[in-house]
Amino acid sequence: MSSEENKRDPELRDDVEGEAVEEVEGSPVEPASLENKAEDPDAPGEAEESAPAAEEETGPDELVALSEELEATRQERDQYLDALRRLKAEFENSRKRQERERARLLSMASEKLVQELLPVLDNLDRALEAGGDIREGVQATRDQLAEVLGNEGLLPVASDGQPFDPNVHEAVMGQPSEEHEEGIILQTFQRGYVLNGKPIRPAKVVVAKQV
Repeated sequence: MSSEENKRDPELRDDVEGEAVEEVEGSPVEPASLENKAEDPDAPGEAEESAPAAEEETGPDELVALSEELEATRQERDQYLDALRRLKAEFENSRKRQERERARLLSMASEKLVQELLPVLDNLDRALEAGGDIREGVQATRDQLAEVLGNEGLLPVASDGQPFDPNVHEAVMGQPSEEHEEGIILQTFQRGYVLNGKPIRPAKVVVAKQV
């Protein structure tokens, strides 16, 4: 068509262009494109539908794993409890054995001491049966008794002429003295003793004080 014809018939040109536009906008979709879209794994609709299925498949496995872990923890707990019970029973048995052994040793020590004191008792009986002046016999018996007790760790506390020591001495009274310094023991009323270095009875003494 020539330029003159276009100028003469402008309405015809507009109709032709409108039909072309309408055909492009309303063109049907090809079946092949629909099939490709359905087979596309990245399609959002299909991913959302497959998510619950995946969760249903992994859920039971997780529950089984948790159940097995819980059962293993319970077994470990039971093992610890059994070990603790056995340890407690062993400790209790050990304590009882130690108590029995301690009582046995004390009994043996007492028996040994009594056996050593029996000769002293025999000497006292002989001194009483002899009559007369028994001073020498009593002195010998006393020395024998002191020796036996000394072998067991019993020693007398030094007192007369010694400085007063509150750890081993007990002052029953104070006496003025010009010859002794203050705190010096002047007299012993009752002898004190220590057993294996431990005071078991303080000596009762008179202590000098300033005039």
